[in-house]
Amino acid sequence: MKLFGTDGVRGKAGSFLHAELAMRVAMAAGVYFKKEAITKKILVGKDTRRSGYMIETAIVSGLTAVGYDVIQIGPMPTPAIAFLTENMRCDAGIMISASHNPFGDNGIKFFDAHGDKLSKEAEAKIEAIFHNHEGMIAEEHATGKEIGSAKRIDDVIGRYIVQLKNSFPTDLNLQGVRMVLDTANGAGYVVGPTVFEELGAEVIVLHNEPNGSNINEDCGALHPKDVRNAVRKYRADIGFALDGDADRLVVVDEQGEVVDGDQLLGALALYLKESGQLKGDGIVATVMSNQGLEDAMKQNGLNLYRSDVGDKFVLEIMKKKGINFGGEQSGHVIMNDVAKTGDGLATALQILALVLRSGKKASQVLRPFSLYPQKLVNINVKEKKHLEDIDGLSEMLISLDKKHIRHLIRYSGTENKLRILLEAKSATAMDKAMEETVALLKKELNG
Repeated sequence: MKLFGTDGVRGKAGSFLHAELAMRVAMAAGVYFKKEAITKKILVGKDTRRSGYMIETAIVSGLTAVGYDVIQIGPMPTPAIAFLTENMRCDAGIMISASHNPFGDNGIKFFDAHGDKLSKEAEAKIEAIFHNHEGMIAEEHATGKEIGSAKRIDDVIGRYIVQLKNSFPTDLNLQGVRMVLDTANGAGYVVGPTVFEELGAEVIVLHNEPNGSNINEDCGALHPKDVRNAVRKYRADIGFALDGDADRLVVVDEQGEVVDGDQLLGALALYLKESGQLKGDGIVATVMSNQGLEDAMKQNGLNLYRSDVGDKFVLEIMKKKGINFGGEQSGHVIMNDVAKTGDGLATALQILALVLRSGKKASQVLRPFSLYPQKLVNINVKEKKHLEDIDGLSEMLISLDKKHIRHLIRYSGTENKLRILLEAKSATAMDKAMEETVALLKKELNG
């Protein structure tokens, strides 16, 4: 059984991700981290899903059983766990969240002592320990005074708030800014409004009453309609929508229109370059990003490096190339001078700084280039059949190449879905090609 997907261990809570599996994953991770342990402390946070209680308790049991002391900090954004793991000198950090997935799912994300997501190699080692039933875990069972302890700390939110506020230019404030913030009934429901209000903004907050089952429910980054309507209703200057663990951000301009994620990356990249904050010779995005972004970067003397889908893969290339900015069109934006991983709130603050410094409206500065027509379609699948084994697909891709239609077909790492992305200079040609591609794949994968 494979444990790790594109972003940790994720699945239906109580089914795939049940308490026993969570405890054993934690034990395997504890054994792995103990090899280079310094403090023998691991930080554990979660989002607002009801299943978080079950999984958190199982993880604490697993970690203490192999001799780790656990610090539990309750609901906090994923980027806060990355920051606090390093800030509090822990050997590792664990975030219990399924991010944008429905509340019935949950997941376990790991961070190393530096607050970085684990490499594929590290995940493979933890998975090997997990499957070695009679070996390493049994040998590492603690006894007596070696058994770990657990304690809950409720006041660490202040450290993260200070970190976020310090990322905002000291010569600016948000006095006079009216903004809408949708926290998706998720992990950012306390820290998000607090940060913006302390900087002086008038904040209209939506979906900030989590009840354990309403996280991401018809709200937040995946469903920004309420933000759009609220921006228009209250005549706000800008709107922000977070996802369940607050590492993703969707931006709505003062007209109530959603800003495309690639245009957002481009606008931030140009702002960072102009203000002397951009390091390296370009930015990093994924294979999903629009060709229009790449062309715009070239026109401004910057390279666009592409990674696999997933913010940790973006960060890997950023480190290799000595670049401090990158992200995904989905709204994960990484500014590693500010945050260790995608951080929706840190991104929002930089966007506000960009808009304030420009002296213009959000709609005027957040779309600095045009996009090529692009379409993404998700197909639910019963089984993730190898793409090379799908009859007719290779011929279809050759045909798309001849028509100069860029294509990316991949399975979701967290859901039973096939994602089909097509991009072309002609919307008509792209739409026709999408219809043919979807029809073929639906027939071959779902009969």
